[in-house]
Amino acid sequence: MVPGVTPVSTVPAQAQEGARRPPARARSVPERPPAIVLALGVFLAARLIGVAVVVALAQGAGRDPFDVLARSWDSLWYLGIAEDGYGRVKHAWFGVANDLAFFPLYPGLVRALTEILPIGGGAAGLLVSWTAAGAAACGLYAIGARLYGRGTGVALVLLWGLLPHSVVLSLAYTEPLLTAFAAWSLYAVLTGRWVWAGALAALAGVSRPNGMAVAAAVLAAAAYEVIRRRGRDVPGGLWAGAALAPLGWCGYVLWVGVRTGDPLGGYFAVQRGWGSTYDFGVGAWRFAGEQLMKGGRFEYAMAMVVVAVTVVLFALLLADRPPLVLLVYAGVLLLIAVGGSGFFACKPRFLLPAFPLLLPAARALVRTARARPWHATVVVAALAGLSFFYGAFLVVHGRTSL
Repeated sequence: MVPGVTPVSTVPAQAQEGARRPPARARSVPERPPAIVLALGVFLAARLIGVAVVVALAQGAGRDPFDVLARSWDSLWYLGIAEDGYGRVKHAWFGVANDLAFFPLYPGLVRALTEILPIGGGAAGLLVSWTAAGAAACGLYAIGARLYGRGTGVALVLLWGLLPHSVVLSLAYTEPLLTAFAAWSLYAVLTGRWVWAGALAALAGVSRPNGMAVAAAVLAAAAYEVIRRRGRDVPGGLWAGAALAPLGWCGYVLWVGVRTGDPLGGYFAVQRGWGSTYDFGVGAWRFAGEQLMKGGRFEYAMAMVVVAVTVVLFALLLADRPPLVLLVYAGVLLLIAVGGSGFFACKPRFLLPAFPLLLPAARALVRTARARPWHATVVVAALAGLSFFYGAFLVVHGRTSL
């Protein structure tokens, strides 16, 4: 270098400017949307296709698609409660059908919407169910992503939206509402938000009879935390959450008992009138045996397959050693569905909120998608075909209650 002379770069000015600026192609690539948006989009796409298949099949059968979606089976009971309150009783082949068997949160929300918006009960019921299904899908993603990564969160939502009975998520039914409260309550436990966990568990408890599974899971997780800490430095919110969790379910059961004149046994008497009792699976086992020996409806055979697969999924979940709160929640739902008698064809619907059972399958699907994308595509396509067409058949042509 010559003293006093400023060195001149041998690199052209255009090249220097290009080195300081990212390539045009790199700047034009849009950012990927958040994974939760992808999960919700995948779920909505699955359910919208499912609804389209239901509409097409209903029109082909000469039925009103809106009535099929909004006024099928139990939906009529919920809409009746929303419109006129409790007090409807019917005599049927299985006994005395009393509308006190149906928990109040869903019809209460439907009634509130009809008071606020210029819509009827059927449209309000679908609005509540579809909104709750979307909230549930977000909760499932949050749990799957926290435990095993974003890919598993998306896969968990996808599998839940493609279950054989996921058509229920598109009807005016209460399973989406229960699953939404359950998912976010369990997520609150996983993140240490105990008051939120208890409050959401209480709301789940007034959504459906098997909503008690959420309270059981929160209480089990709280007890484990107290034992783990040996009673020291226990967060104050934990006690509050544990106290809140069972209030919803217990409060409604006691209210029904008082209304029927038997505070502790009135609700269970109402359930017996519907032919629903808990006999640890004796009645269900006997019914399944009769169907296998004599032959029965396709819906019953499908229900047997779903229950059997669910038991295997629970064993796989147990082997994965998930957080206790997920294991207890799924286990209680499985015990209620398998151990209860009556309405055998409804058991897959009762198991629809048991989404933790899908975690091992979601993780396996992610691994397969990374190693063999086409294999994963075939699996998802097969599940989608079964879900869309069997679900539509079940709603439009099925002869058993959902």
